[in-house]
Parts: sequence; structure tokens; C-alpha cells
Amino acid sequence: MTRPDTDPRIWSVVLAGGEGIRLQPLTRYVCGDGRPKQYARLLGSRSLLQETVARLMLRIPLERTVVVSSRRHLPYLAEQFPSSEQPWLLMQPEDRGTAAAILLAAHWVWWRDQDAILAVFPADHFVRGESTFMSHVVGAATFVKDRADQLAVMAVTPTDPDPDYGWIETGEVVGRVGSEPVLRVRRFCEKPGTDAARQLLEGGHLWSTFIMLATARSIIALGREHLPLLSDPIDRVAAFAEAEGQADALAEAYANAPPANFSRAILESCPLSLAAARLPLSVTWADWGTPARVVRSLHAFGIVPPWLRGLEANLESCRPIAATS
Repeated sequence: MTRPDTDPRIWSVVLAGGEGIRLQPLTRYVCGDGRPKQYARLLGSRSLLQETVARLMLRIPLERTVVVSSRRHLPYLAEQFPSSEQPWLLMQPEDRGTAAAILLAAHWVWWRDQDAILAVFPADHFVRGESTFMSHVVGAATFVKDRADQLAVMAVTPTDPDPDYGWIETGEVVGRVGSEPVLRVRRFCEKPGTDAARQLLEGGHLWSTFIMLATARSIIALGREHLPLLSDPIDRVAAFAEAEGQADALAEAYANAPPANFSRAILESCPLSLAAARLPLSVTWADWGTPARVVRSLHAFGIVPPWLRGLEANLESCRPIAATS
């Protein structure tokens, strides 16, 4: 395998600032408290956030890994990483949506490395075939390095017309990552509704994983174009976001900035800037946004953590948890 320091200069950005409301019935059952799902140990001894960072370290060094979270999550973050082996932690004063988290990281990284390629990962994904997955990430980084105006969205073939995903209406092949095609994006639809999702499924289109690769420079440019009221105040303080004494400035920037969803505000607005890089079929990916998706993934791989045995032993009383979708 290629050593991490010989890969394209990728910085990984892990989104860990959400509250995980839809998964909370399960995480509360497993953990006994209301912690957000990224800090829950659903697979074994590691939390979903720890699993994500360990996966990324197969190809991206820890010193180029940025976890974006919220100050209210500090008690949970303190449990996640030994003090001597920490990624960079960017603490938002409040959760203002995925757009704020991604733009804060993009500006922060760009101040330190103006040639950086950002690879953005939610912290709540289930992946099997990690080595192949990370090789594909590196290949997609090479694709965007050669096409600096493109943002590559990792995509998968859908299994059903789930309206809660982002959907990508694809066009012709514009490149390849390994043996997999990279497709032009004709339209991006975030949570399109049941009828539209069914039509997209029948048309052979793809799910967005919300794993994205682009240069830091291009993400900043998209933010300035489509979300200036959010991007501009973050730009003024991002370089010093982790510095002592800057908490008030960052809090003011967030207080005056509108909340925004990156998929709706940016991906839906600029399909011509997007490309869909389909994951290899040998990689299993799932968004663990709901209890039902978690249980399905575990059953598919024969993974039976102790909490799942307990849940299924009390199936009748826990049926609302297992069936929530």
C-alpha cells in the first residue's frame, strides 16, 4: 500500500458536530445517556468517531485530520483520543449546519496549506472493505487535483427509493478512479420526496454518501458564491479558530451567520461543478442515520455486539427502537 506521506496532499475533515436526533432512541438504549451517535460504541470498543478516524489513518496522517465538532460536545470528545495522539479539533460555538462546519474547516486548512485537497467524511458511516475504500478516496483526490474546479461526491448504487438520502442524477463518464467511472452530475436532489426518489431509482441514478473531495480553494470559492453571509464571517476568524482568546470572535461570527445545509445550499446550486465518483462494489457503505439502518448492517455482516443481543432478547418491549426509520 502507498505510504500516507506519498499520497496526494489530502486533509481529512470529519463532521462530528451533529446531535444525531434520529438515532437517539438506540444510542440512549446502548449508552444509557443522551450522547450524540458519533460518540457511541455501537460496534465494539471504539465509538463511531474513533472508527472513522482509524479508517482514515490507513491513508491520511493524523496530523492532517481535522475533527469539527461543537463546544457542547467537549465532555464526550475528552474520552475519544489520547492526548498524545489527537487529530486537530475545531470546536464550533454552536451547530449551524453542515455548511458552517465544512466552510470553517476549509478556511482553517487553506490558511495552513493552500494546495490542500479536502476529503470530507461524516462521523456516522459504516464501511466494510476499508482498505479498498481508502484507496478509492486517494484516487478521487487525484481526480480533483487534476480538475481543480470539480467537487467529487462519493456515490453508491441505491437499494431502494429512500427519500431521506441525497440523490444524484448522473450523466456521461468524465473520468475513472481505478475501474470505477466518475460521472457528470446533471442534478443533485437533497431528500427529494418519495415520488421523486422512486423516479430517480428507476432512472438508474445514485445515492450521495456525503463524502466529498475538493481543493480547499474551490470549497471556499463555492461558499463565497452561494453562502456569502456564512462564508465571509467565518473567513475572518477561521485562521485562528483554535487559538486562545479567539472564542468570542468565533462565537460572534456564528451568531451573525445563518444556519445552512451544505447539500441544499451548495450541491443543489452548482451541479456543473460536481462529479459523482461511484464506490467499488466490493465496498459496503451505510449511513447510520436511523436505528433500522444500524440493525440491518449488523445483521448483514453477522455482527452481534452485546447490546444487540440484549435488544433482540427483549424484542417485544424494544420493538419501537428496532423499527424506527
